[in-house]
Amino acid sequence: MTQEEFIKKLKREDYSYEIEGDKIVVTHEGDASLYGLTSLPLGVVFKNEGSVSLNALTSLPPGVEFKNGGYVSLNDLKSLPPGVEFSNEGSVSLNALTSLPPGVEFKNGGPVSLVSLTSIPPVVVFSNEGSVSLGSLTSLPPGVEFKNKGYVYLDDLTSLPPGVVFRNEGTVILNSLTSLPPGVEFKNKGDVYLESLIGGWFQDWKGNIEGIEGRRLLNSMIKQGIFER
Repeated sequence: MTQEEFIKKLKREDYSYEIEGDKIVVTHEGDASLYGLTSLPLGVVFKNEGSVSLNALTSLPPGVEFKNGGYVSLNDLKSLPPGVEFSNEGSVSLNALTSLPPGVEFKNGGPVSLVSLTSIPPVVVFSNEGSVSLGSLTSLPPGVEFKNKGYVYLDDLTSLPPGVVFRNEGTVILNSLTSLPPGVEFKNKGDVYLESLIGGWFQDWKGNIEGIEGRRLLNSMIKQGIFER
């Protein structure tokens, strides 16, 4: 799609926009629902005050920016270009995406849903304000950081690399994990679910020793390699 074709689409939908250099900035005061759109031109910036729905889109060109005031729904998207940053104020739904390119950043103000993701590059940082759902992921590379403000859902994950630190402000769900390498640390502010490893969630772990704070004990045992199989 050319920029001229995209502008015609915005006019048909009565969505306001501005031209800033080589960028088309969507400034509509409400939601931008572009359900039938199958492609976008280069240089589109969403700064509308509501959500962005692009559920027929299967790929994004480089340089698209999401700075809108609501959620971003891209549920048919099959690929992302490197370096995409989500800075919108709501959730991000990428439920058909199976892999992430390097340099993607999640700084949005709500949950991130990546339920079909089967691989993830190193050094991805989740800094969003809500949960992170990665329910199809079976392994993590080194360097992934969870700094989000909600739970981390990794229910199909069967292995972790050494040195992963969970710093999220909610629960961590790792129910398929059967071993923990040294150096993994749980510094999250919620529960830790390790059903296959300890038979329950963190507060129910029968390995706790009376008088020792459970998280410190678990982290110490991980560092010592007690859980490595």
